[in-house]
Amino acid sequence: MIAESAAVFLQEKSTTAQVRKVSETEGGLDRALWQEVVDMGWCSVALPEAAGGMGLGWRELVLLQEQMGYHLACVPFFDAVIAVTPLWKVLSQTEQGLPVVERLAASGQICVLGMTVRGELSAAATVKVDGDTLVLNGQWNQVGSGSHADVFLLPATLPCGSLGLLEVSAKAQGLSVQALTTVDATRSSAHVAAVDVSLTGAAVLVHGDALKKLWAQTRNLAAIGLAAEQVGVADRALNLAVDYTKERQQFGKAVGSFQGVKHRAAQILVKVETARSAVYAAAFIADTAGDTTDLTYFAAQARTDATEAALFSTRESIQLHGGVGFTWEFDPHLFFRRAQAASQRLGTVEQWREQVAARLLDESVTEAA
Repeated sequence: MIAESAAVFLQEKSTTAQVRKVSETEGGLDRALWQEVVDMGWCSVALPEAAGGMGLGWRELVLLQEQMGYHLACVPFFDAVIAVTPLWKVLSQTEQGLPVVERLAASGQICVLGMTVRGELSAAATVKVDGDTLVLNGQWNQVGSGSHADVFLLPATLPCGSLGLLEVSAKAQGLSVQALTTVDATRSSAHVAAVDVSLTGAAVLVHGDALKKLWAQTRNLAAIGLAAEQVGVADRALNLAVDYTKERQQFGKAVGSFQGVKHRAAQILVKVETARSAVYAAAFIADTAGDTTDLTYFAAQARTDATEAALFSTRESIQLHGGVGFTWEFDPHLFFRRAQAASQRLGTVEQWREQVAARLLDESVTEAA
């Protein structure tokens, strides 16, 4: 029901004509659509009921994110909901953190993490103490949806030497946000820099080993969410190709009736369904295995399968559109751009495989010893 209702809603609100308009004139953010998403409660789907959420899980978020990808919705759902939900869940379990979640999570404000492209926890920024004030200095590159953020959640090295995650208003004096030109115009990105930004001690949301553990889990969960979006992108590219080849006539027949075209479409379908199975399985594990479970293997499987499916499907869609496939007027390039940009976020396919290989080899060595 969640998937169907999201599909119906986005089919009306996020048409390709609207996507083109927003990406060309609004910097990739459809503010009206974002407000409707907030009003429908999608931002609080996986939040605990104690924090005003629905108390659901990653399976439901994955279904929503898949539809976001299918319709190329110009809203920061991934950066402002998927990527920060693990933090909101942790904070909602503490007396001090619950008010923060209630204030930010379902408020409609766009809160984004200062996460590197690979999703690593950066220690480049520093915090110093000046009396009762914390002074933040540093830079965070290519922050997803940073151009439209209301609040940043920025990692930095605290005076004690441990890493902390700080809440920083986008309007804070000394904070600058430089919008970047992106391959995928339906999404924004920005360089964020802090020069002597004054903060209170309450700005530190989590720190030390707790932050390292949370960040590792966040990266894996975000990768599963991003993979769901890629499945949606791949599925839509396939449908575009199928619809076009049913209409395009050659030798008096629709080109979709030719065996060679059918085989190419079938290859795309196999990749899409394989990736969807991996993503759904990873989301199920995330919901049922407990917060302490290492999700790296499941996230890697979903991420690699979905990335390859999205890239393959969008490229083949362009080819199956024939001579018009690469033109601006036809839609396949919009999905190709999203697939290409997403393939670099949170680590490439090669980097995920290297990470898994290193872990497997370490386990083998430990068992042999």
